[in-house]
Amino acid sequence: MNFPLPHELRALTPNIHAWLPDGHATWGLANCVLVTGRRGTDGPATALLVDTPYTAGMTRHLQDLVAGLPGAPVVRTVVNTHGNGDHSYGNGLFPGAEIIATEANGEHLCAEPEPAVLAGLVAAADPATVLGAYMKRHFARYGDFGVTSPTHPTRTFSGELDLDVGGSAVRLIEVGPAHTAGDLIVHLPEEGVVCAGDVVFHEDHPVHWAGPLESVHRACERILACGPRIVVPGHGLVMTPQEVRVYADYLLDLREAIHRGHAAGRPLPVLAAELIAADPHPRWGLTERMAILAAVEYRALDGAQDRADLVALVGFAAGFAARESAEESTPESGEPAGSVTAGG
Repeated sequence: MNFPLPHELRALTPNIHAWLPDGHATWGLANCVLVTGRRGTDGPATALLVDTPYTAGMTRHLQDLVAGLPGAPVVRTVVNTHGNGDHSYGNGLFPGAEIIATEANGEHLCAEPEPAVLAGLVAAADPATVLGAYMKRHFARYGDFGVTSPTHPTRTFSGELDLDVGGSAVRLIEVGPAHTAGDLIVHLPEEGVVCAGDVVFHEDHPVHWAGPLESVHRACERILACGPRIVVPGHGLVMTPQEVRVYADYLLDLREAIHRGHAAGRPLPVLAAELIAADPHPRWGLTERMAILAAVEYRALDGAQDRADLVALVGFAAGFAARESAEESTPESGEPAGSVTAGG
């Protein structure tokens, strides 16, 4: 790894701590949340961890921070909000923990590249190609993904599941399909905190693999219905309910624009370029992800039944990122000023 990681856990409440790596305009730097019990114990406090990091190195760093907390909490339960590797590749470093996810999460795991596969894709990526350059830029920074095979959930559920972590109430609520087929949110009702996973991104354009956008919006409404004071998104800084509302409204506006384009027969690459050019949130990072959102929504509108190719979707977005980079180049910079034609 060639980037700094947070050297402390942020206390959201006395028994809830968040690990918030700098996730702005990046792929892979996902948030994790530690929940410890309210009751005193004679030994180390029992803890629940919401999501695990992308690599073994990142996971061990987080484990060291947890061990340094008062009482040296021991993680007995891991909850995966969904199956993306940046929220679950670290599962294997908690060998004694129960790992919980939704039953539907298994559907996404079938499409998610395993750690060794992703490491191979990054290592073999040709920086002379659009996708290769994008993979090197966003994923090579992590180095070795650290495990050879994923560690899947040991307990699954559908609907809702109530847990008790040393006297702290924890509600797991299934909200997928949304970001993926099997999303869940973690509601901590006594503290007014919701861990949203990748249903919500903070000041980045989101990427959603399952959708459609109406379902992602419905998941946002379920988060707000919990009445939280604080929402921890999957990436970025903690959010207020008002910020989640802005994000949810953005999803509906984008859905309307995509549906209009589909009804008018706009080719997907053309519509994606138009959406990116009309970016309503220019401060947000990763504008090219709007191309993935459009592609996934078109699939839903076309009634596609086959499994989406996640790598191909990233490649589609990479074309727009390359185009934007080329358009920003000038002759004085010594970089070529040209364009890249995106395809899906």
